[in-house]
Amino acid sequence: MDMPGGIREVEGSANSVEIEGLARFAVDDFNKKQNALLEYKKVVNAKHQAVAGMMYYLTLEVMDGGHKKLYEAKIWEKLWLNFKEVQHFKLVGDAPSATSS
Repeated sequence: MDMPGGIREVEGSANSVEIEGLARFAVDDFNKKQNALLEYKKVVNAKHQAVAGMMYYLTLEVMDGGHKKLYEAKIWEKLWLNFKEVQHFKLVGDAPSATSS
């Protein structure tokens, strides 16, 4: 069980249906607020913290004008209230490109 205040890695797949839904929610929220056209690709990292609900810390890969970018999103969710809110969404930098050697 999670201890309040402790940030932990999300158990299982970071690209689970639940985590992917939160990631898409964060990208859609950003696009609406900033009149942007980011396209969600995948979750790179996912952590969570038990608070009054659950706080999720996601690192997302998105396409922005044909370029892969990494964004960090912080999403607060209270399932029993059907509440979701993006607390933070910011550009971290370019996503690493896959290179073969």
